[in-house]
Parts: sequence; structure tokens; C-alpha cells
Amino acid sequence: MFKKYLRVLAYIKPFWVYALLNVIANLFVIVFSLVSFVMLIPFLNLLFGIEKLVETKPEIILSPESILDFLNYFISQIIISKGKAEALLFICIFLLSTFFMRNLCRFLALFFLATVRIGAVQNLRDETYKKLTILPLSFYTRHKKGDIIARITTDVQEVDYSIMNYIEMIARDPITILTYFVTLFIMSPQLTIFVIILLPLTGFIIGRIGRTLRRESKTGQLKFAGLLSVIEETISGLRIIKAFTAIDFSNARFRKLNSEYSRLSLKIYRTRDLSSPLSEFLSSVVIIVVLWFGGRLVLSEDPAITATLFITYIVIFSQIIPPAKTFASGFYNMQKGIASAERIFEILDAEEIIEEKPHALSIHTFNTKIEYKNVYFRYQNDYVLNNINCIIEKGKIIALVGQSGGGKSTFADLLPRFYDTTEGEVLIDGHPIRDYKIDDVRRLTGIVTQEPILFNDTVFNNIAFGKDNVTEDDVINAAKVANAHEFIEKMEEGYQSNIGDRGSKLSGGQKQRLSIARAILRNPPILILDEATSSLDTESERLVQDALAKVMSNRTSIVIAHRLSTILHADEIIVLQKGVIAERGTHHELLARQGIYRKLYDLQTFDS
Repeated sequence: MFKKYLRVLAYIKPFWVYALLNVIANLFVIVFSLVSFVMLIPFLNLLFGIEKLVETKPEIILSPESILDFLNYFISQIIISKGKAEALLFICIFLLSTFFMRNLCRFLALFFLATVRIGAVQNLRDETYKKLTILPLSFYTRHKKGDIIARITTDVQEVDYSIMNYIEMIARDPITILTYFVTLFIMSPQLTIFVIILLPLTGFIIGRIGRTLRRESKTGQLKFAGLLSVIEETISGLRIIKAFTAIDFSNARFRKLNSEYSRLSLKIYRTRDLSSPLSEFLSSVVIIVVLWFGGRLVLSEDPAITATLFITYIVIFSQIIPPAKTFASGFYNMQKGIASAERIFEILDAEEIIEEKPHALSIHTFNTKIEYKNVYFRYQNDYVLNNINCIIEKGKIIALVGQSGGGKSTFADLLPRFYDTTEGEVLIDGHPIRDYKIDDVRRLTGIVTQEPILFNDTVFNNIAFGKDNVTEDDVINAAKVANAHEFIEKMEEGYQSNIGDRGSKLSGGQKQRLSIARAILRNPPILILDEATSSLDTESERLVQDALAKVMSNRTSIVIAHRLSTILHADEIIVLQKGVIAERGTHHELLARQGIYRKLYDLQTFDS
């Protein structure tokens, strides 16, 4: 736990100046508090007439006794010259001033803390989001989207509430408690030692409850992540849920998960809520025992402490209780925060399988060829690609065909390094792509997928996605090439129209043409088309095919095709079957062989 807490605190480092100012302000809070409490002694002496007036100025040295003697002398001089009423007025004004300065410093401490707390949480959220964009696609096949969303939202929020909210406590409360104890020890060593013996027992009881809360909190976060996953899946698959009349089934599943989470949350709340009354009761027990023990010291034949000093002692000791309670309450809440931090660190510590070499080469142009050399790849146990050898010359169109699961998409995904080969290597212009900078390799490629990936933003921003300093003319020209300009102009706000979540306001063909426009604007020398027309109707397919023909001219293209009619003019067709290149050649060459390709072609011709 301690290491994880220190790791969270590391995010405070950029804001160390504000953290230091917070500590300094809190130190002044402690000083003004002690001054106000110490002034109670001459106030009580004056009120009860216990001390005799001091007419001789005492020698000033750095000791509690000397300071008290000087205060008595100072108050005595006011009484002698102006009377007791004036002395009482002076003490009250002095106390009011110290209380004002104490609360002013408290505000400044919180003012500086806000910058530290918000800034640290912002950096933690930024780092987590950046790591999510860097992690390989395989990471997302092992984790539910709802769980990932929970980690970057509710878990980060829990760290803010449960750790950053109590970060000041770590620096302030121990100093406050220590300073007060030193003062109490000076006032009465015997009574203070007795108090110190009592405190470890309360600490032990609080610690046991805290450990239980931490375990329950981590389980609770997992349950909540499961709820988010179900909600995300429900929204995404609502059409299927309605079509299969599975509303009651979905509701029952959600209610079951929600009930389990609620029961666990209730248990967590009850455990956490026990902290405040328990610490309050234990504090009361300690105070009562101190009153009993201290009262005996005052009432003994040879008093070890005066009644006035004992009253002041109790007042100062009572001020230890609030920071001690805050510390106990903070300890409970930090258990929840650490449980959330563990889940966040699982993302931050996740292995970046796709790593860039320290001195990677830059590449900005594609000049000669792409080569797959003895390439093997597997996700877990079974190989998806086996001994793939293929050369794609610049400007050529290479088509990949075959049954689903044959390795077509994996073949294409290796080029932009969405995955790295298990064995063998992929080369661009004779150099392994692992030698190049990852971003440079990806800038050479444009991708149009079967399911268009669009964002809840304007048409303009979707086409210009990922590029800076894009003009409206650039976007319009790209849209015209993609056969998208006509339907965009008819939209209510044209290029500034919002297309909804995942482009929900557009038809399938319109979404695909926006994806093509985005690829055109990027102007990559290499184009990957992953079954870009397989889900479209005939009219939409014609428009998209026309757009793709324009895009592929003078570009090197890798086309994953379901409809063989779309790749008749490819320079080479590669038939992948169970991860192996089964056949390769032009359309007419493969038809003449009467092999796998011929069977696929005949089946589609028959179906049509």
C-alpha cells in the first residue's frame, strides 16, 4: 500500500511550490492556534485572581516558563496602569486577532492545495488516457470497454476524493499532533506520557477496519466496472435487444449485477461510516481517562500541575482530537483510493508490446516495395499466419481473399504495426518496419474499414481528423473525390453539421464516403481497404467503388475483399486459407487453375 501511495503522490511533483506554500500556511495555522491557547493561561489567572501582579520585568530566554512569566508581567503592567477591565479587553482583542490570522492562513493553505490536487489528478487522467491510446489492440480484446472507462473516470475520481482530498492531512496533521504533544509534554511530562500509552490501542482498532475496507473497495470497483460494461453493451446493441425481444432478459441481467453492487456498496458504507463514531467514542474514552488521571494530579497533596495549567492542557489536548479523527477518517478513505489506484496502475503498467526502438529511423516517403518475409503471427496459441512471403511493388493493387478467419485482416494490420510479427518481419523499402518510428510508418498508410469509424463531431472535423492547419477547401476537395460533397451540402449546416454518435445521422454509404474522404485528405502513399463495400447496398457500393477507384490511382493498395467483383483488376490476388497463402495470381490466372479462388468466384456468381 505504501509504495502505491507514494506513486500517487509523485503526481504532485510538478506542483511542489504550491505544496510547499500549503505546508508553510499550515505551520502558521499551528503557531497562531498555540499562541491563542497559551493566552488562556494569563486570562484564567486574571479571571480567578490566582497570580500575583508582577512588577519586575523577567529575563527573556527561549523557554515556556520565561514566555509565561513575560506574559504575566505584560498583563500585570496593563492592570497596574489601566485596570483589570482594560487587561481583559486587551486579551480578548489579542485572541480575536490570532483567530483571524489562523483562519486566514487556513484559507491560504486550502487555496494552494486546490492547485496541487486538481493538477495532480489532471496529470494522472492525462497519462492514463495517453497510455490507452498507446496500448496494442490485443489489450482491448482482454478487457471490457466498460471496465476501461470505469478506470479512467470513476477510479480516477475516487483517487481524487479518497487520496488527494486527504493529501494535506499527511503533511499537516502529524506536524500539528507532534507540535501539540511537545507543548503538552512541556506543560506536564507525566500526564503526556500517560496519554501516549493510550493512543496505540485506538490506532490498532482503526487499522483493522481500514484493511477490511480496502479489500471490499477493490471488489466494489470491479462490480461497478461490470455495470458500466453492461450499459455500454446495451446502448451499442439496443437494436438487437429489441429485435430479439430481449428487454426483460437484459433488465434481469442488469438488476442482478446492480443488486450485487448495491449490497457490496452498503457493506462498504457501513464499514466506512463506522470510522467517525468509533474514532469519536475512542477520543471520548481517552479524554475521560485523561480528565481522571489529570484531576488526581491536581487534587493530590503535592500537585504536579496547577488547576489553570490543567484546564489549558485539556483545551490544547482537545485540539489534537480533530486532526486525529481526520487522520483516522482519511486512513479509511485512502484504502478506497488505493484500491482504485491499483486498477489505474494496472493500465499504466500494462506492457507496451508495440515498442519503438530508442534511435528509430525516420521515414516520410515510400519508394520501392513492401515485403512480408517469413512472417508468422499468433494472438495466443494457434498461428493465424504461417510463413507468409509476399512482395508488394509500389503502385500495385494487391487483393486478399479467402474465408473468414483466414488471416486477411491480420495480414493488413501488421503493416501499420497494430500488431508485431511473432516470427519473420515486414519491410518497407528494404528496412524492417520495427526500425522505423511508429508514427512515421502509420503516416504512410490510410485505412478504410468495413465498419466506418467516425466521431460525434462535425463533418469537417471528421474528414480533417488527425491533421493540423486544414483549410475548408482541402476538406471540400477530398469530399468531392470521395463522392461525398453532394450529400454534405444538403445537410442543414453543411460541413459544420454534427453527424451524431458514430455517424448515426448518416447512411452506411455516406459514412463510408466520409471515411474515404478522410483517407484522401491524409494523402497516404499506401492504402488499406478492409472490405470497404461489403455491407453496402448496390447504389452506395457503386458510389463508394467510384470513390475508391479515384483514391487507389497512383497508390499502393492492399484490398481485403469479400465481393470478388470488386477486385477483378487487381495486379495480384492472394488467397489466404487458414493462415497460409494457398493461391496467388491475377483474376484470370486463378480462374484458370480451377482451385479455391474459382470455387469462391463460382459461389458468388451463382448467388448473384
